[in-house]
Parts: sequence; structure tokens; C-alpha cells
Amino acid sequence: MTREYSGIRESRTHTATVTDWGGESCRGAGNFRANCIGQADRTFSQGLQCQQINSINALLSLADSAFIVHAPIGCTGCCSGANDVYRVGQMHRGNYAVKNARILATNLDERDIILGGEQKLRKAISLASERYNPKAIFIFTSCASGIIGDDIEAIVADAQKSAAPLLVPVHCEGFKSKVCASGYDAAFLAIGKYILKDAPKGDTIPDLLNLFAPPSVSYLDQLEIERMLGEIGIRINYIPFYSSFEKLRTIPRAAASTAICKVFADEFMVDLKEEYGIPFSHTIMPIGTRNTDKWYLGVAELFGKTAEAKAYIARQREQFAPLVQDIYNRLHGKRVFICGGTGRSFAAAALISDFGMKLVGLETPTFDNDALIDFDYLNGVHGSYEVDVANMQPFEQVNLLQKLKPDVFVGVPSWAAKLGFPTTHVLDMKRPTLGYRNLVYLGNKMASQLENPGYNKRLSAHARLPYRDSWYESDPFKFIKQY
Repeated sequence: MTREYSGIRESRTHTATVTDWGGESCRGAGNFRANCIGQADRTFSQGLQCQQINSINALLSLADSAFIVHAPIGCTGCCSGANDVYRVGQMHRGNYAVKNARILATNLDERDIILGGEQKLRKAISLASERYNPKAIFIFTSCASGIIGDDIEAIVADAQKSAAPLLVPVHCEGFKSKVCASGYDAAFLAIGKYILKDAPKGDTIPDLLNLFAPPSVSYLDQLEIERMLGEIGIRINYIPFYSSFEKLRTIPRAAASTAICKVFADEFMVDLKEEYGIPFSHTIMPIGTRNTDKWYLGVAELFGKTAEAKAYIARQREQFAPLVQDIYNRLHGKRVFICGGTGRSFAAAALISDFGMKLVGLETPTFDNDALIDFDYLNGVHGSYEVDVANMQPFEQVNLLQKLKPDVFVGVPSWAAKLGFPTTHVLDMKRPTLGYRNLVYLGNKMASQLENPGYNKRLSAHARLPYRDSWYESDPFKFIKQY
């Protein structure tokens, strides 16, 4: 493989990645295109999603595997949310003997920070092997293990001599990158280096598609995508969410690859093309009619199925047009603020065009060349709107919400709900969001929230946010420092 990618998104030379910016959308797109945004930082930050969280989320539901977090116990806090998704997903898939994730923590403490955590990691490997008898053990690094300099590769190489499961280090130290999607890259780099290196080389399966799906995709979404692609004769290798060790080893035999989320496996698909010659489609998340058309046609083209895909799209549009029109009549003209991951937030912003809604604000973790394409489209549809490039900065979000006063908030709803705004969730791993059928579900969900706002209004009368009134009168981006 001629391409060497470190797994750190800031290191990419083909695109700039901005993580701290705020302002008007047209100005942001113009400045980015002219390379005038520059490097920025926040002089105050309320929180940050680190890349370790995304590495764990991406892999935790793998069957026949166990997981070790080589970190202080606090770094495993994110596992509770991932484990909840894992448990719910089992029930959705018909497994009612629900189990917890097979995960251990080395619980590094003050002594380990001074003397090293090697012995704890060796003990955890032995315990995970004995307790779970997995085919693979994934070992997630952390800021602490990186700072003290534990040689994970050497420990793994030595332990592998006596360990039956394959040991897979995932280098996801949180301090390495401000772009949380780097955690996905760390997970896929580990898959490529350790799981695919000795994968059996068989003939290409001509109708098989590698479909890389993040944990925020519900089981109903998985079934819908499988149904849609099955209509044109494409089978899916659905990975890594609720996948298996053996399905991962089938990756090199697929005829093509795609991802549901734009930023989930984009770099890994480039590696697969270089290493195995597997073509891929990289378009947009299939939320809303425009985006679903684009995503579906991108996949179909890889298999020479464009004509069949266009015929299927025509049938779907004819079937669901009356239902979409009904939702349009209920939502037309409503003002929306959207917050979500980079792929999902832009897809949801295009979705609301199906219902004649107006975008007034958009919060996204990163801004890069891919995002610029989406910004140009959204600027053409919605005109000017406020943009907050922020990785978990709720103090900026609540400030913008109070100033913009949207009719509905779409995204992670906790803060907006406490302000009394009708909210709905588009980053929901428990309910459907993707494809043509689920467009109707999403639209009805938004309309229902707008027509029944009582809960959030009552919540706002009793919930208290940790901000003074003076903050709501301030510039929401006053703590973003331009260099």
C-alpha cells in the first residue's frame, strides 16, 4: 500500500479540517473556499467528545469479540451509553436474552501513571480470554496510557505468543486529535492492520457490498437499506455494527464499498481501494428524498445498476409523494435549528427541504471540503443561516437558540428541550431515519412534536440551565479565537 494515513484527521493534506468556527453560512463557505478561515481555537470549552469514544462505539457490538479499555476508570464512562445501544439492539434483532458488552477496564491509577500499566494490561488480556473465549480482543488506548508511554504493540506481540484470541490494539488516545471522527479511523486502521492482513484471499463476490454503518443507525434502518439494495440485486456485508469477526475478514472479497455516514469509513474505503482494488461510493447520508436518491444511485453505479435504481426511485417517489405532501402541509414555513454529527446534520438540513421548512441554524463538529459541497447546496436552498462548528459546546448552542427562536430543534434534544423548544431526534439508534419509507416517519415525528409542544414547555418552567442571563445577551462565538 503506497498510502500512509496516520488516523489523525488534522494531518490530511487533501482537505483542511476546521473544528472551531462560528458565523453566517455564506460568509463561512466563502472564507473556507478562499482559505481565509485559518486555524482557530476556543479560549473556553465546556466539553469535548474524544476519539476514544468513537472507537469504542464503532466496535463494541461485534459478536465473538471482547474489549479492553486501557485507561483510568473514568474513561470508561462512555461505555454505559454504548452498552445501552448494544442491549437495545439485541432486543430489536430478536435476542431477548440480553447481555452486556464484553468489556474490561485496566483502571489505571496514580501508581500506574508513574510506574506504567503493563502488568494490568497483561492481566486484563488473560482475564478477557478466559472469561469470554473470544476470537479477537480489541485493546483501546487512552490519554493516560499514551502519556506514560506504555508500549502497547510490544505487550501485544509478547502476549500473542500465549493468547488464543487475536489481539488488536486500537490507538485512540484522545489528545491526538480534536476531530472525534479520528476515532473511527483508529478503529478501521486496526481492522486493516490486524484482521485483514491474513484474511483468506478468495474470489470477489460480485453482488456483495461492504456497507460501513455507525452505531447511530437503527435496526429498522439496516433492514430498510438491505431491502432497498436487494431490490436491485445487491447483497450487504453490514459492518462493523452488530457484525462479527468473520464478516470483517470478508471485507476484501466484496465487489464495492460504501458508508451510510460520510465521515464514518471514508478514509478506510480509500485504503481498501489501494490495497484490494475495491471501488467505493462516497456521497451523503440517505436522509430525505434528495440525499437518498444521490446515495442510492452512487451505489447502483458501482454495480452497473443505474437504470434499475432510477426505476426503483421513480416507484418510491410515486408511492410516498402523497404522504410527503401531507407532511409538507403541516410543516411548511417552520423554522428549524439542526445539531448532529457532520454527516447527519447536513443530511437532515437537506431533509427539511422536502417539507418546505426553513433552516435558521446548523451545528456540526467539523467543517472540511466535503462539508463545503453541502454548504453550497444548503445556501442555495435556505439562503443565510447561522453555523456553529462545535464539538459539544452546549453553551454556544443555547445562546443561539435563544437568539434565533426556531420553531423546532432537530438533534440531541437535552438542552433545547429545557429551553422549551419542540425537539425531535435525528441521531437516533433506536428509531428509523434512513430511506424513503423512514422519511415519512421522520416528518410525522417532527409534525407531532410541533403540534404537541406541552411537555417541553412544562419542562422549561421547571428545568434550570447553568447560564446567567448576561450570557444569552453576549456574542455566542466570543470565545472562538482566530489565529
